[in-house]
Amino acid sequence: MEIIRSRRGLIIACCIFLLALIAGGENLPQNIKRNCSYTVTIQTTCTKGADTSDHVSLRFGDKKSNDMIVHHLNSKHVRQVDPLQPLVLDDIPRKPFQACLVDEFQVTGQCMESPICYLYLKLSGSDDWRPGFAQVEALEESGLSSKSFYFRRYLPRNVWHGSDLCSKEITPFGIRHKRKVFKKAPAAAETLMP
Repeated sequence: MEIIRSRRGLIIACCIFLLALIAGGENLPQNIKRNCSYTVTIQTTCTKGADTSDHVSLRFGDKKSNDMIVHHLNSKHVRQVDPLQPLVLDDIPRKPFQACLVDEFQVTGQCMESPICYLYLKLSGSDDWRPGFAQVEALEESGLSSKSFYFRRYLPRNVWHGSDLCSKEITPFGIRHKRKVFKKAPAAAETLMP
């Protein structure tokens, strides 16, 4: 009889504990990752042979190690805009990365927690391509958008090339930037962003 009472007390204590956990759990932070939308603007310079039809990949992120990779950026092309005016030239799908044009792309991926401070491009193929600048605008929160990243040179092929403005240190000899080294991620981690 005494064993039954002690088990009954244990069961009641467990039930009360579970109810308290459920009621108090409403205020716990949820670790649900949400997606954010970005508009990527890339200008191709006017130099002869600056355009490309090869695949271009994009990688950007923030100081808090939020890293977003977009393979085949060409497939995310939205429109071309006039480089001298903010007017849209057309909404007809055209081949991106043509000389003297500015292209806009829509990408979706993980949300950044601080302003975007690094951006890299990777050219895969045999063409030469000379981008002028690239910029990423966070559509949900403009304070997280990047500044312009300037290239103005032909990109090397099959390597990430760009700028990292996240880690800089002011020394008596000038500004020192820490070099960012990307490790080869498993194939599942580098999936195509929708």
